[in-house]
Amino acid sequence: MADLGPLLWEAATIMVTGMIVVFLFLSILIYLVQLLAKIAPKETSNAPAPRQPSPVAVNHNGVQPEVVAAISAAVHRYREQKA
Repeated sequence: MADLGPLLWEAATIMVTGMIVVFLFLSILIYLVQLLAKIAPKETSNAPAPRQPSPVAVNHNGVQPEVVAAISAAVHRYREQKA
């Protein structure tokens, strides 16, 4: 049976080297992201102007215009809250 000592030593060396490389890469990445956050201008809160609800289509299927208006208002309000 072959001696496993050198193979295990080589495997451990490769494993430690890989861990160090990944650690260094992630550290550099975190540093660059933090640097970019400081350099980049902050996002302004210029919310887009609320869109006017589209005109209600002509009702051809018997739904009352008040119901359509109520649903349109509810959808518009929902979109404003989610924006």
